[in-house]
Amino acid sequence: MKKVIIRGDPGINRGATIEVDGEEVVCFSIDRQSDYHGADRPQLWCTVGSEDEREAFEKREFVPHFLDVVAVDAEAVTVVSKRGAS
Repeated sequence: MKKVIIRGDPGINRGATIEVDGEEVVCFSIDRQSDYHGADRPQLWCTVGSEDEREAFEKREFVPHFLDVVAVDAEAVTVVSKRGAS
């Protein structure tokens, strides 16, 4: 599990499957930042992981402050599916 900060909006929702740095991951949660102050590009702060990590996320069996963080532009993200079943 890790945190991915996407600069820009690739049009995804919670449950989306994306590919970042050659790794396919599921977005468990998405927090949209910078809308209130009118930034030129929003940021999406996504907690992502493999399907095997979904239960650990739902039960909060992780420490958010200790997750690895990756920051990418929206153009560097490949959207496999925009919204999952959750």
